[in-house]
This record gives sequence, structure tokens and C-alpha cells, in this order.
Amino acid sequence: MLHRLFLIIFLLLATCSTGVAAEQPERPNVILFIGDDISFNDFGCYGNQSAKTPQIDALARHGMRFTNAFLTASSCSPSRCSIVTGRYPHNLGQAAELHAPMAWHLPQFPALLREAGYYTVLAGKDHMPQHKAPAGETAQQPFEKKDRGRISTNSGGHANWVKLVQRRPRDRPFFFWFAAFDAHRDWDADDQWDLEKYGPKHRPEDVILPPFLADTESTRKDLASYYNEVTRYDYYIGQVVAELRQQNALENTLILVMADNGRPFPRAKTRLHDSGMKTALVAHWPAGINPSEHGCDSLVSSIDLAPTILELAEVKVPKTMQGVSLLPLFADPEATVREYAFSEHNWHDYEAYGRSVRTRDYLYISNRRPRLAWQGPADSVRSPSHQDLLIRRNKGQLTAAQADVLLTPRPEEEFYDVEKDQYQLTNQMDNSDYASEIDRLRGVLARWQDATGDTVPEQLSIDKFDRETGENLLKPGAPFRRTTPGEERNAASINAPGPR
Repeated sequence: MLHRLFLIIFLLLATCSTGVAAEQPERPNVILFIGDDISFNDFGCYGNQSAKTPQIDALARHGMRFTNAFLTASSCSPSRCSIVTGRYPHNLGQAAELHAPMAWHLPQFPALLREAGYYTVLAGKDHMPQHKAPAGETAQQPFEKKDRGRISTNSGGHANWVKLVQRRPRDRPFFFWFAAFDAHRDWDADDQWDLEKYGPKHRPEDVILPPFLADTESTRKDLASYYNEVTRYDYYIGQVVAELRQQNALENTLILVMADNGRPFPRAKTRLHDSGMKTALVAHWPAGINPSEHGCDSLVSSIDLAPTILELAEVKVPKTMQGVSLLPLFADPEATVREYAFSEHNWHDYEAYGRSVRTRDYLYISNRRPRLAWQGPADSVRSPSHQDLLIRRNKGQLTAAQADVLLTPRPEEEFYDVEKDQYQLTNQMDNSDYASEIDRLRGVLARWQDATGDTVPEQLSIDKFDRETGENLLKPGAPFRRTTPGEERNAASINAPGPR
């Protein structure tokens, strides 16, 4: 196959190259930078004219920018657990829902890298809980070292990234999972701002608001503070890149830059629409990726990263992983590795059950809790941006795009032509021109749910917070968990990927 041939050619070239440092291993190093709550279009290289991300933009310019990369969940821990195992959230066990642990037996790709001789490190946010192994079994240890990455002057999780790169063993390939706390609420970059490092702060008057936010002073300030967090994340990525270059290790290091879910604002985080589920994905690897000026438009899923990294490391991909390798796209950005990307909306502070299938041109959404609003997670509900929408609602001043944030009941089905409707604001379910495509994707989603063991429990986990104020509804320790999607079919033991 093309990507197998590409890998063999690369390894031969790496062996013969005189430009690589003597201690450089043949197998590529890998660094996964993962931001916290950052939407795909909040980097400059994805068209944002407000956010300052020069370091990520440079990696994209000299690497590959994926324009159709999608997460399996717009929710922190389910998304991360999905990435690290290469599996859909409902195939993780309880980890389909926020803060719940994944099944202990599922292989995590950093553990397989470690077994294969890689030096593996997690620095920053972890948020990938796992059930303890039963008696007589040995739990896997994915990371040789963990570092919280927080100091008094920087709580963003990236304070020690450069030190970890400097202190790595030089006789082994490495994998770093560098996970920032930026840009999760509450904002701390404003108070920890270093003008010399990060440059001027973003000004509220300069931010460009999406149509579903209110144009108010407090919302603009909220978004500007968020962009400050994005810029701080970008700065530390640049510091790591500079250290790799200093060590003559940049050439043979695959760098991946992404985020776990959309920004913590209304109609983003937890949403199945692109503002929540689409992610930036920048790949930079001088020895293995030719710069692509126009990026790669091929459809990819976050579960594809695990098999990609393992294949590059010459490690057998376990049958539990439901993703596909992206190596054909590294060799040819015009190639295709999948037709569909599937995503889930499960409990994240609030009762929910939504599923979506995305193609390059269309988005189909199924909602099995239409009586409930998709107002976003509790931290977003408590934000000035959400409260500004409530004020406008009470005055009867919401636009149609803003009203969708609070809409209840919601449609049971939604369908969007994403090429014509970038924000997915016009539901085409009743448009006869799309009837055949709607039927096709409805069937594709049903086949995927059946093949992967997805279920719709009668009793889902209940609301833990008020949907208007974000205040906690439950006493400490009060139970709120019910049946997890997929639990009734033991989906954690099902490895079938369904349509791809």
C-alpha cells in the first residue's frame, strides 16, 4: 500500500541522512499538543483574524493543515479517552460521560509506545480516568513520567514543557502528550500575562463575534480573555519547537496540534455542530510531510491518531482501535481514508443524547432528548456571554442564531449543507432537494450505532446543574449517574468500527 511504501522510504532515508544528530533514533518522535476547549477556527491559520497564534500558524505553513478533522465528543474527558484509545466514547464504558473512567482493559497507544521502547511523558492536563484492574491483572502504565506543569506564575499546564524536552533520554525515541489547561474557564492568563513573552493582550473591540453570541461589552471582554489563553498555548508550542530545533531533533519529530473540544461559549462546547465538534489539526514533520499550501480537505477523525502514531512507530495496531491510519494523507493530501466521521453528545453536566454523522459536504444530527435545550456546559452557562443571551431573550431581542442556543424543544433531526451554511444555522430537514441524502445518512448512522453497540438508555444521567444559572442542583455526593450509552450491550467489548 502507498503509506507502507512511504514509511519504508522514509526509514531508509532517515538511516542514510547525515543531517540527523547521532543519537537520533530511526523511528520518529511524536509530540501531541492538545489544547483545552479551543474551537477549530480560533487559530490564525484557520482564518481567525483576531486570535494571535504565530507559532501554530508557522507549523501549518511548513506542514499540513487538516480542514475536515472531527472529534468524537465535544466534551473533555470523553474526547481525550477516545483519542488515547482510538475508540468511540460509547465503546469506552462509563467514560462516554464526563469525568467517568474508561474500561481498564482497553489499550492506550502511549502504553504500547512505551512497551516498544519510547520514552512517554504526559505534561499538563490528564483527565483520562481509568477503572482499576481487577485482582490478578496488571494495569497498564501509559506514561513513564507525569508532570502537572503548573507553577505560581503559570497555571496553564505548560510551564515545564521545555524542561522535559531538554531532560529526555537521548538514546530513545520519545512521545510527549503536552496538554494545556488553556483555554478552560476560569481565565487565568489575564492575571499571569507576560507582555514580553506573549505580546499585547487581545482587545475586546477587535474580536470578531460569531452570529450566535450577543455583541455586548461583557461578551467581547469574555472572548478577548479567551483569546489570551489561546495565545499563551501557542507561545509554549513555539518554545518546544525552538528547543527541538536546538537539539537537531525537529526534522524527525511528528508534531500534532489540536484541541479536545470547542470553546467554552454558547453553541460550541458539547455541541454536535462544527463549532463544537470540528477541531484544528496541524501536522508538522519535516522528514515525512511535504508542506501543503492548501491543506488537506480529506475527512479525518480524532480516533485516527492512535493507529497513525503506532504505525509510524512500527507498533502493531490492536484490534480494539476503531480508527484508520492517516499515513496515506501524509504522502498525498488528496487521498481519502474515510467517508464518515461520527460524533456523540452524552452527559456533560446535563442529560443529553445526540449522535451525528459528518461527510465533507453534509452534517446529519439525531437527538433523542428533543425536549431539552443544548445550552452548553455549566461553565459556559455561568459565563457573561451566556448571561448576555438571557438578558436579550428576556427583552425579546434574540436573533435566530442566538435563539438556537436556548431552543427547546429541539428538532429530533437536523441536516445541514455545510458548504453553503458554515455555521449550520438553516436546518434542511424539510427541503425535498436533500431528501435522498438525508435518508442515506440516517441509514449510515443507524448502521454505525448497531455495529458499535450504541444504545439509548431509558434512564440517562440527570442534570447536575441549573440550565439557566449553572448553579449546582445536587447536594454533595448525591447520585446523578444512570445508565451509560452502550452499557446494555457491553459496548466496551465491541471492536467493530461500523461504516468508515
